[in-house]
This record gives sequence, structure tokens and C-alpha cells, in this order.
Amino acid sequence: MSLTHFDPLANLRLFEDAFTRFLNEPTSNRPWSPAVDIYETQDELVMKADLPEVNLKDINVRVENQTLTIAGERKFEKDESQKGFHRIERSYGNFVRSFAVPNTFDTDKISAEFHNGVLTVTLPKKEAAKLRQVKVEVKA
Repeated sequence: MSLTHFDPLANLRLFEDAFTRFLNEPTSNRPWSPAVDIYETQDELVMKADLPEVNLKDINVRVENQTLTIAGERKFEKDESQKGFHRIERSYGNFVRSFAVPNTFDTDKISAEFHNGVLTVTLPKKEAAKLRQVKVEVKA
């Protein structure tokens, strides 16, 4: 009779390996969404989206019902002279990101700038929402 080592976590490790491969291996139809940083200054809300290799004509920025939507497409440029890909890990295709915008920001004065693959969207604060400091005289 031979003895075998029993590993109670073997099935868990197999599941973990399969799940990790699923998350790390690219698929041709997996949607992608660009990374976005959002920060607020004293006068505005700023959103910066990483859109490498996305053409300006393929980007759409709109505000509807206090929701800011950034949509677009990163196209896969198939060059016939470049053959023999070993891996394609970057995602391509359409993307959409939507963000709720508080009422304290003026969506009518939105501005956007696209430079070096970074889309910067700026929403100014409404005057009523800006911090104000009022000097109050105290009488003795």
C-alpha cells in the first residue's frame, strides 16, 4: 500500500490559478475603460483620463442630467508589415465612463483639453458653492 500526501487546498489553488489567468489573459472582446483621476480645487472639479493612442476625433465628452460621460474608441491598427504578434495585452474597442456631477458645479461652462494622450475635463464651481471668507467686526 502506498501513501499519498493529501492537500486540502489543492482545489482552491487550481481555482485561484484559473481565476488569475482569466483576469490576466487578454480576450478580443473584453471591454476596456480608461483610468481616471478626479480632484477638486477651490474653484473647479478636474478629471484626467488616460487615453493613449486614441484619436481626438474618436472622443466624445457630454453632460446630460448632471452626468458627465466620456466615450470613445481605441482602434487596433493592423499593419500588414508587422506580423507575428506574441501577445496582445492592451484592450481595444469602444469605452464609456460616466460620472455623477454634483449640483455645485456649472455644467454649462465645462471645458476639455486633450494633450499627450490625457483628456482633462474641467468643471468650474458655481459662485454660490465657492468658499468665501467674511470679515466680521467684533465690538467690545
